[in-house]
Amino acid sequence: MTARVGQKAPDFNAPAYYRGRFTNVKLSDFAGKWVMLCFYPGDFTFV
Repeated sequence: MTARVGQKAPDFNAPAYYRGRFTNVKLSDFAGKWVMLCFYPGDFTFV
């Protein structure tokens, strides 16, 4: 799976906090809707 600028994002599963609880979500579950993806490196990593 490779994300590329200007291309459609590949489908993936990820843990998320959604509607007041922690759950697993799939990007394709939001097809046709606006989605904002935020990536945060873990604390104390050397990124």
